[in-house]
Amino acid sequence: MAVYMGVDIGSVTTKGVVISDGTIKASLIIPSGSNYRTAAGTLRDELLKQAGLKAEEINSIAVTGRGADKITFGDMAFADMRCCARGISRLYPEARTVIDVQGQSSQVIRIGERGQVINFAVSEKCASGSGRFLEIIANVLQIKLEEIGPLSMQSDNPVVFTTGCAVFGESEAISRVAEGIPKEDILAGVNRSLAGKISGMVDRVKLEERCAVSGGGALNIGLIKKLEEVLGVKLLVPEQPQLVNALGAAVMAEEKSKQPL
Repeated sequence: MAVYMGVDIGSVTTKGVVISDGTIKASLIIPSGSNYRTAAGTLRDELLKQAGLKAEEINSIAVTGRGADKITFGDMAFADMRCCARGISRLYPEARTVIDVQGQSSQVIRIGERGQVINFAVSEKCASGSGRFLEIIANVLQIKLEEIGPLSMQSDNPVVFTTGCAVFGESEAISRVAEGIPKEDILAGVNRSLAGKISGMVDRVKLEERCAVSGGGALNIGLIKKLEEVLGVKLLVPEQPQLVNALGAAVMAEEKSKQPL
């Protein structure tokens, strides 16, 4: 039985997946903390324990993500965009567009029938185009990230953010709080602003259905609803969208091992 591990070291969380015969045997998400190497080692040990395996029973390990170059136990490394495309393709073979909303950036990827990258657009460096913007506003409103989606869905009058900059957006949010604007209206406005930025990237790659969403931003039901409204499509949302890149890395490790020498 061949077994493969994919590890995705992100700026906020480190994710891992173990697959065998096309089935996920173990998966885990932990905080990345300040030391990527330590987080990856902890993740690997916990995944092995969860899967009931020893390190030598893993055929190969693929790494990806912001901290991939800090990991010493990986057999191979792949760009996160390729892993995202391949992970979504494994979950949804019918998907042809992927919206990946990560902690530090967002990207929209057009993919082929084998999960290959055909076209893509990446958000600008400003945090307003990523999940980081949501973290900033959550901090201003003193709420947990997981509360953003449900609260925003209760809004009757979303705030209109007049800036595309995260710093000025934070100032706008503080001003709205001082004015007594309800939290749900501020959050709905943030989701609408982020959806608008993502929609612009989708236009650049030319949307082809079906369209899936990955990354931590996909856990925000308010953002998903706004994206569906703006794009006019029903989105495919994985049960654990944060694991998509790790799954893609494991899939690519599996494919690499099957290639003829």
